[in-house]
Order: sequence, then structure tokens, then C-alpha cells
Amino acid sequence: MDSSEDGAPVARHDGPVLGEVGERGVLAEIFAALADQPGDGVLVGPGDDTAYLRTWRGAVLATTDTMVLGHDWRDDWSTPQDVGVKATTQNLADLAAMGGVGTGLLVTLAAHPRLPLAWARGLAVGLARAARDSGVPVVGGDLSAAPDGVVMVSVTALGELPDGVEEPVLRSGARPGEVLAVSGPLGRSGAGLTQLLDGEREGPWVDYHRRPWTDLGQGPRAARAGATAMIDVSDGLGRDADRLARASGVRMRLRPAAVGDLADALDGVPPEAARRAVLSGGEEHVLLATFPATVVPPGWVAVGDVEPCPNRGETGVWLGPDRLDPARGGWDHYGG
Repeated sequence: MDSSEDGAPVARHDGPVLGEVGERGVLAEIFAALADQPGDGVLVGPGDDTAYLRTWRGAVLATTDTMVLGHDWRDDWSTPQDVGVKATTQNLADLAAMGGVGTGLLVTLAAHPRLPLAWARGLAVGLARAARDSGVPVVGGDLSAAPDGVVMVSVTALGELPDGVEEPVLRSGARPGEVLAVSGPLGRSGAGLTQLLDGEREGPWVDYHRRPWTDLGQGPRAARAGATAMIDVSDGLGRDADRLARASGVRMRLRPAAVGDLADALDGVPPEAARRAVLSGGEEHVLLATFPATVVPPGWVAVGDVEPCPNRGETGVWLGPDRLDPARGGWDHYGG
């Protein structure tokens, strides 16, 4: 054992660290270690937007996300109410991406003892507001102390498939000849983050970054319409489209004109910054799905096409003739 600067013991291990392998590398190690778990009741396991578990009376969707102060939000531009709304949105969007709806939320707050009580109450107010807006109640959770300066909020969302949705929509169902479409505008949160980093504190894109909200009903609508693969845009269009492509063994080719139209809708954002926000802005939480060309639902915008992949190792995302590198755009928890 080594010691940290404050004298606390730190386990010593040889080999790469998390920041060197990135989120994909970390998940590959975790999934490999979990491969031999017992799980007769696991209908969809690790690797998709949510798990899907068989129960005595049917099946349940379950997902979880965590937010950490200084990494996922900053107190100088986000209120605790903002954090409560964002934590709720990112979990319910994962359920919607499977075609599901939420039934309950479990919330964990781990915080240092000097955190003002008013902050914890503000978080609860934000959670309650999001619960009312979505119709999904907070049903319990946990409270834990943490080292000085640490504040962490984790939400677990439980859900189910509504009437008319027989099976969850996975990431792996996209087929050549289909259309890639989004359920709403893109780039708002990414543009807002850029503006916040530039010192701006007001405006519609700043507001959306602080409190992203999306039409969760589009998930079940897409499933009923015949969506073959779906994901919510949490880490950027390029990165999340790449996840669909790799899971499905296909190529995704984005339409430059569609990307341009989405960027043009970001009023007040310089063209290059707007394009970057559309392609790589995270925390959007609109849905990205593939459909047979004749069944794209009303309100969805076609942004690309699904193409065959001659070799599974050559899956990926193209913008016109150019291949996008998922490692250079979007959000990676360890790569930034």
C-alpha cells in the first residue's frame, strides 16, 4: 500500500489507469468480469440503456446514473434544483430509449457534513418538480456521508413497457437501408455549456444545459411505430450514433444538410460552435433511433442513413464522406 498526500492508504496496482483507457476500456473490463453471472431472470443485461428483468408478475426496466460535484455540475452555475431536474431527466430518458415509461425513482445523496442543509432541500425541490412533470414519483433512496468537498447524487429509475410495446428497443437492431432520426433539437446543452465556460449565465441554451428536459413520450411512440434501435443522446450525436453502429454491426452516415439545419436552429451561436454542439454536445437527452424509411414518426427528424458494414471492425459513423472519430467528440467520463 502507498499513501496519498493526506496520509490515507492507497492500493497499488500495476498496469493502466482509468484515464488512460477511457470509458469504453473501463466498461470492457467490467463487462468481461460480469460475463459468468447467474441470471435466468435477466432479459437484457449490461451494455444497453437499461436492464430488463423478469419478475413474477411481468418484467421491470431498471437504470441508474450518478452526478458528482465538479465533474457533472458546478455550484457557481447550477442550483441544487437544477441538479435534481438533470438527474431525473437523464434516468427517465434511458427508460424512454428502451420504449419504456418510469414507475419510480430511488435517490442517493452522498455529501460531506459541511454541505448546507438548504442545498439538500433545494435538490429535493428539483426532484419533486421533475417528478410532477414526468408523473414518476420519488419512492425512496439513501443518504451517506462523504469526504470533505464531495457531493454525489445518484438516481435509480424503475420502469415498464407500456401498452402496445411488447419488447424493449435495444441498441443492436439497426439494419442497412433504415433511417437514423432524432426526436427533437440537438446542440442546446452543448451550446449552453460553451456559453457557461465563456462566462455567460443567461440565455435559452444555458437554461437547457442546466435543466435539460425532453418529450419522454417519444420513446414509446417510436417503439410502437417500429423503431429498430434506440439510445438517448447523453454523450453526443457522433458518440451515441457510434454506439448504435457498433451494437448493430452497421455504419451510420449522417446527412450534412440535416446537421447544418440543426446547427442553424441554435440562434446566437457562431456557426462552427453550433455545428460542434450538434455533433458532440452531451446531456441533450433527446432520443436517437433507427426506423424503416416508411415509418419515421411525426416530429422526428431524419439525420442519417444506416449502411451495411463489410467488416464488423469497420463499423462507425460518417458525416458525408468523412469518418467521425468517437474518441475526439462527445463526452467520455474518463477521457473528458
